[in-house]
Amino acid sequence: MTGRFSHFLAVDWSGAKGARQKGIALAMARTDGGAPLLLPPPDPKGWARSEVLALLAGLAAPTLVGLDLGISLPFHDAGAFFPGWDASPPDARSLWALIDATCADDLHLEAGGFITHPEAARYFRHGKDHEGDRFLLPGAATREGRFRLAETAQRASGVRPVSNFNLVGAAQVGKSSLTGMRMLHRLKGQMPVWPIDPLPDTGSVVTEIYTSVAARLGGVTGAATKVRSYEALNDVLDVLGSAPVTSTGPIDDHSSDALLTAAWLRRVHCQRDLWHPPSLTPEIARTEGWTFGAL
Repeated sequence: MTGRFSHFLAVDWSGAKGARQKGIALAMARTDGGAPLLLPPPDPKGWARSEVLALLAGLAAPTLVGLDLGISLPFHDAGAFFPGWDASPPDARSLWALIDATCADDLHLEAGGFITHPEAARYFRHGKDHEGDRFLLPGAATREGRFRLAETAQRASGVRPVSNFNLVGAAQVGKSSLTGMRMLHRLKGQMPVWPIDPLPDTGSVVTEIYTSVAARLGGVTGAATKVRSYEALNDVLDVLGSAPVTSTGPIDDHSSDALLTAAWLRRVHCQRDLWHPPSLTPEIARTEGWTFGAL
């Protein structure tokens, strides 16, 4: 992998409603060093998801792109994304197509049409006291919901991912993941998504990231992994072998997540074991995908 990529782009994503999202942040690090840099949105109100899609589709330099969202849903635990639903797709790419088609009337790559679909809605937790009758598998040991193997590996490393079927709470990534899957579907033929697609010898690649994994490697400890000052961010960047950013004072955690994760991708992308986690079988790659950095 040495010299494989010249740029490392981290995308802190958002599944919120609306045309533009303050919760989306993009940061780029170059393989030749220097501090990671935030990419300013085209509009002061924030990035549009369609603009991120266009940016990814137009990347010229070979770039490793990390998206902070789930690129698929749990499959291995029940042998299906949606056990009991005859429309349940067989693999991740078919899942993306189903979500995008179901949400055809949703603007801004939103996913409301899917989570309110009469059958799909049964598999999600929609509120504190409102969950679909198929949110949990029969005999489930906890009320947390279903997890992919990659999320089980994340938990073994000391972070606490939330089920992608959970749409509730500040830590949920369900809505981000569903909107992200719409974007991934529209990238078809323009950029491979590892490990759902094989890692090519050249060109740009999209991966799933979890910014908490990057923060842990950068020395952030405790239950929370958010960095909210430039001084704390520079401490993390120093651990990751990166030059510091020049600003001082407060920073929003979307921007800090993107900046530190871009530096982390640059730091670890040559580690062969991260591309070959023990539990990543061809079947898991095809259905659930994986989180880069989870072992």
